[in-house]
Amino acid sequence: MRVVLQRVTTASVRVRGSSVGSIERGFLLLVGVGDDDPPGDERRLAAKIAGLRVFADDEGRMNRSLSDVDGAVLVVPQFTLYGDVRKGRRPSWVAAAPPEVAAERVDAFCDELTALGVPVERGAFREHMEVELVNDGPVTLVIDARDLGEARE
Repeated sequence: MRVVLQRVTTASVRVRGSSVGSIERGFLLLVGVGDDDPPGDERRLAAKIAGLRVFADDEGRMNRSLSDVDGAVLVVPQFTLYGDVRKGRRPSWVAAAPPEVAAERVDAFCDELTALGVPVERGAFREHMEVELVNDGPVTLVIDARDLGEARE
């Protein structure tokens, strides 16, 4: 699984003109699921993201986590994170998990975040979404579950 994390002051997602999710301070998470991603990625990613200290403390240092700032996450499924552009001009999507599998894995990821006490809003699968955000910083991280070890408590 891959996540593009953006620290935001506000973020929202609309489908067919209607809001389906919005947050104030927190993270916009674009989440992609690969066809060969192993079980457990959801738990490792959720633990890493919930514990990341990328919000400023009173001295301006990035020392606070989501829970420290009463933050939330907006999770937007994004199969294009597995687009392969090495050949030709049209990306290949063969490395992305099928939509049914990806939906289940993203739901499990959201459930893991919720279990860690993180408020979660969601985008929609197989829908054209309009995502709006105010990037805070900007702070943007790309996190691949393959790069993470076992989750630490």
